[in-house]
Amino acid sequence: MKDRTATIFGNAIDAKTIKQAIKSKAKFIKKYGDDTAADYKFGVEEIPTLDFMGARKLVFSDKAEPLTDNPLVVGNIRMGFGHYRISIAMASCARALGYTPYWLDLAGFDATGSKMIRSQNDLYSMGSRISQKSKLFNKLVWEPLNSEGFRQLTYNAKDQKNAELLVPILKSLPQDVPYIATHVWPSQAAVHAGMTHVVNAIPDNWPMALHLSEGAVHTVQTPFAYLGYKMLNGFAKTPLKGIPEKDLKMVGRYVDHELLVNLEEDNAKRIARAESGQPMRFLLTVGGAGAGFDQFLAMVKHLIPYVNAGKAAIFINFGDHEDVYDKMQSALGNVPVRKFFNDYDGLKTFAGTLREGRAEGITAICDTDIFKAVYATNLLMPESDVLITKPSELAYYPVPKLFMKHIGGHEIYGAVSSQEAGDGTFECATAKKANAMIDRLIEDSELFCHICRRIDTLKAQGYYDGAYECVRLAAEGYKDR
Repeated sequence: MKDRTATIFGNAIDAKTIKQAIKSKAKFIKKYGDDTAADYKFGVEEIPTLDFMGARKLVFSDKAEPLTDNPLVVGNIRMGFGHYRISIAMASCARALGYTPYWLDLAGFDATGSKMIRSQNDLYSMGSRISQKSKLFNKLVWEPLNSEGFRQLTYNAKDQKNAELLVPILKSLPQDVPYIATHVWPSQAAVHAGMTHVVNAIPDNWPMALHLSEGAVHTVQTPFAYLGYKMLNGFAKTPLKGIPEKDLKMVGRYVDHELLVNLEEDNAKRIARAESGQPMRFLLTVGGAGAGFDQFLAMVKHLIPYVNAGKAAIFINFGDHEDVYDKMQSALGNVPVRKFFNDYDGLKTFAGTLREGRAEGITAICDTDIFKAVYATNLLMPESDVLITKPSELAYYPVPKLFMKHIGGHEIYGAVSSQEAGDGTFECATAKKANAMIDRLIEDSELFCHICRRIDTLKAQGYYDGAYECVRLAAEGYKDR
C-alpha cells in the first residue's frame, strides 16, 4: 500500500502532521480492533425503492457473489442525506448509460473502518446540533472549522492515514471495476486498495483539502471549484503544487436522469400554474439534526395564511425524523396535515395526481427507510414549484430554489453558484429575508417564470449533466489517462 500521507500532489507534509496521522490511525485500531487480515466477501441485496434503476446493495456475506451485468460501484457513506442523494444520482445515470449500479455504504459494516466512519460522523452531527444552539460555538468553532479547518492540506494527510483502515472492506472487489465515490473516504479507501477506475465526485463548491483523494479523478461541479482545486488555493500558508489536469475535471451538476428527462415539460407546467394563479407549490426539506429548525418553522408559519387563501401548497419531507414533525406540530398548534408516514406507495400515487391536478394544503412525508426518505424529495421535485433548502447538495438541482441560512461555512458557496447561474435565490439568512422572498415569488410571476426559463437554458447547455460525465469517466475515460 502506497503511503499517501507524506506527500499530497507533490506537496511535502511536515513530520509533526505525519506523526499525528499515524497516532490517529493507531487510536482507532486500539478502540475498534485490527481487521487487516480479515477476509470480507460481498453478497448482493436488492434495493426495492431503487428497483427502477436496477440498483443493488453490496453486503457482507459468507460467500462472494460476482458483480455482473456491466457493473459500476457507487461508494458512499451516510452523512445526513446529502451523500446518499448524490449517490442515487450517480446510480440513476449509470443505469441510463447501460451500467448496473452497485451500492456500497462503507459506514454500514461491522468492520474497523466502518466504526471509524460512524464515530467521525457522530462527532460532526453533534457539532452541527451545537452550532444551532450556541452562536458563540458557531462563530468561534463550527464556521471556522467548516470553511478553513477542513481546507488545510494537513487535514487531508490525517484522513489519508485513517482511510487505510477501510482497505480490508474493499479487498474482494475487482480492482478495475468502475467506481464513483460520493464522499472522500470511499474514494481514498478505493485508491489505497489499489482500485484503478476511481472517480472522486466532490460535492461542494468551496474547495477544501478534506475532499482530496490523490490517485482518483476529481470531479467538480463549477468553475469556481475547478480553479480552487487546480491551484489548491488557500490549502496552506504558502503556494502549493495543484492537481494535474488529468486528475481534475469540471463536469457540471450531479443530477438524476429521471429529473432531467422531462425537465422542460416540468418547467412548462410550473409557468402555466403561475400564469393561471394556481397555488404555488413549496417543497421543504428538513434536516434530522434540527439544523435551521427555527427558520424553517418561521417560514411554515408565514406560508399558512397563503395556504388558507389558496395561494400556496406545502410539501414537507421530514426524512426519517418523525420527532422533528412532532416538534413542528407542537409549535404550530397541530395544523391540519395530509400525512404519508411509512406510506411510500401512497406518496407515489399522490405525486402522480399532482401532475395534472391541483395542489392544496400541507403534506408531510416521513419514512424510516432511508432510501424512501431520501427519494421522496425526488418524487416531489418535478411536481413542485419552489424548493426551500439550505445551500447544500440540493443547491445544484434543476428546480427553482429558495435558500435558507447555511449550516457550515462551506455551504455558502452553493447558494452563490446557484444565484450566479440563475436557478435559485441568494441565501436568505434570516426568517425575515426568507419570508420576504416567499412573498416575492408568490406575487411576482415574472421573476418565478424567469427562473424556470433559465433552468431550461442551463439544461440545453449541459449544465446538469455532471452525473452522466462521472459515469463516463469511471467506465470509459481511463483509456485517455
